[in-house]
Amino acid sequence: MAFELSDVVPWGRSFDEYTAMFALTDRDLAGRILGCGDGPASFNAEATRRGHDVISADPMYRFTADQLQARIEATTEVIAEQTSRNADEFVWSHFRSIDELISARLAAMRDFLADFPAGLELGRYVDASVSRLPFANRQFDLALCSHFLFLYSEQHGFDFHVAAVLELCRAAQEVRIFPLLELGAVESRHVKPVMDAMARYGYRAQRVRVAYEFQKGGNEMLRIVSADFEAGR
Repeated sequence: MAFELSDVVPWGRSFDEYTAMFALTDRDLAGRILGCGDGPASFNAEATRRGHDVISADPMYRFTADQLQARIEATTEVIAEQTSRNADEFVWSHFRSIDELISARLAAMRDFLADFPAGLELGRYVDASVSRLPFANRQFDLALCSHFLFLYSEQHGFDFHVAAVLELCRAAQEVRIFPLLELGAVESRHVKPVMDAMARYGYRAQRVRVAYEFQKGGNEMLRIVSADFEAGR
């Protein structure tokens, strides 16, 4: 099935949110980072301005900046209405109101849109799916996956999750996935089975508490490393 612009629900997060969601340290940021499913997040743009080395991979990068901007404009009101309707599923401390949330998201997405054409030409934005990455083995020190794996557990089953995580582990020495919830603010049905599967493949998967919580209960990431990587740290 072809990936269509109508499939895109753009919702961009900032560099500061990524830092909190993934507990990124200066040491982490000094390495080569892959962001999978970054969408219109400003993480790549902001990180690049700070001198970091980041590549973002997402199928939405096959579309133009104008197409993505039109899609953002078409969906923002709908997302805001859905968030308002389900406001009790969220913790209103990082953002104090719906209006503040929308303002922050739009600012992040404007930053992305301004950076996207040049970043695409430089190869910082790559049209690719998390399950099929066009990168060499261990090309990255760290791979991040924000608000895709686990979040869409009903739409993507256990086999998809295992294949995607293995592909991330192929491309990077360390993988971090946030959050561990699926839609509805409940823990993903795939977290424990995926952790067990990764152990069988020789990886160590651990839940790590982070200093970020917007979805209630969504304050953990999954960190996955190979045994040889862990031994060498």
